[in-house]
Amino acid sequence: MLSLAEKRREFRRLHESGCLVMPNPWDIGTTRFLQGLGFKALATTSAGAAFALGHADGEVPLDAMLHHIRDIVKASDVPVSADFGNCFAHEPRAIGNNVRLAIETGVAGVSIEDSTGDKAKPLYDFAVAVERVKAARAAVEHSATGVILTARAENFLVGKPDLNDAIARITAYAAAGADCLYVPGIKTREQIVAVVKAVAPKPVNVLMGSASDLTLQDLAAMGVRRISTGSGLARAAWGSFMRAATQIQQGGRFDGLKDLAPHGELNKFFHDDFARRGKP
Repeated sequence: MLSLAEKRREFRRLHESGCLVMPNPWDIGTTRFLQGLGFKALATTSAGAAFALGHADGEVPLDAMLHHIRDIVKASDVPVSADFGNCFAHEPRAIGNNVRLAIETGVAGVSIEDSTGDKAKPLYDFAVAVERVKAARAAVEHSATGVILTARAENFLVGKPDLNDAIARITAYAAAGADCLYVPGIKTREQIVAVVKAVAPKPVNVLMGSASDLTLQDLAAMGVRRISTGSGLARAAWGSFMRAATQIQQGGRFDGLKDLAPHGELNKFFHDDFARRGKP
């Protein structure tokens, strides 16, 4: 098993070439299953965590999210990056403190968004957003851990799908010290290529959180270095659960249980995983 320092070095190495697929588990079981499939790194999902904890996305308190991230890190033998929302703060000084707390959970990466959570003004002003990234960068530098800082331009997720503005933002975030850049919500080849070119040679993360005709090979050919699934896997599980449960309650039918994961297969996986790890 890799030490924490080794995980962080490995996570940085994985960004240097190729295209890393980094799926997003939302609990201990999904964490261990995904790493058991052979994925080389994982990331938390703020939405997946929120739904599992009975919250709306963006409404999980900082302490609860730190506890969740720590659980995922503890369950994982591979590097974990934290989906850390807008760092649970508006002011740069508070961001620095919260990023420090995230790093202390043992993550190999942490992200910062430029969304405010305010529907009337969903994005931080450009200059403020850049200062926030600088504060996060300073916290990473002070930690001397080599944690990867990912800066996100949230334009396409908050109803402001202006590619030019998103590119201006991530270019500034790269200059402010972000290691990896991310514009969640872009979908077309043209958009993805434009984002990759704008911040090259720094790596770009692309969200594949819903069905798409694009493949890993397609994205790698465009120069994408990292792919995450966001809340996609969690919502896929929720979709099956919701359909089956609704069908039982409203129609008295149990057809939705026909495509179950085999009990024996899951039991064997977790039995073998427990034996391999020697701990829960």
